[in-house]
Amino acid sequence: MYIPKANEEKRIDVLHHLIESQPLASLVTMGQTGLFASHLPMVLERGAGTQGLLKGHLSRANQQWRDFVPAVEALAIFAGPQHYISPSWYPEKAESGKVVPTWNYVVVHVYGKLKVIEDRAWLLDHLNALTASQESSFPTPWKVSDAPADYVESLTKGIVGLELPIERIEGKWKVSQNQSDGARAGVARGLEGLDTAMSLAMRALVVGADE
Repeated sequence: MYIPKANEEKRIDVLHHLIESQPLASLVTMGQTGLFASHLPMVLERGAGTQGLLKGHLSRANQQWRDFVPAVEALAIFAGPQHYISPSWYPEKAESGKVVPTWNYVVVHVYGKLKVIEDRAWLLDHLNALTASQESSFPTPWKVSDAPADYVESLTKGIVGLELPIERIEGKWKVSQNQSDGARAGVARGLEGLDTAMSLAMRALVVGADE
């Protein structure tokens, strides 16, 4: 991934936090028929290795798990907040007019050698961990054990597990760091004025880049 120095994020805790807060990954692999991508939630185990371990699962009907080349690195992409940035928010628009639109975004790329897991105990542990990570904020969290055991057993027969040991991880935080103080302030005001969940999430990142 192309990452200008101003946009590079190396802090492992920050990268891990993005993965945990935005767990839906785009998993890209190289197979016999070329590139293949699936979109799936993944669970991060921080303590596994120096950079962590990702776990996920695919339907057995998904050809990706049969077709990928194990010797070639897989890529998991986790996207965070993103937003269009209007040139009208920059003071320079009124001063010189020499401004153009851009797009701010936050993204993490994870690389590693993908492994397929078909062990039933592993799959059940993974499903429990995945469910717990998403249900924890609910007043009455749903658990896999709430479903009939034979029903869960039949469902696990239809999936395969995936492990992706993190061998390389990159973070790109494009949040107006290369702009002047006045331009960043203008962007923050513009995003605040839109008052949407995505605009406010990006505003927090733009403001945070100054701290």
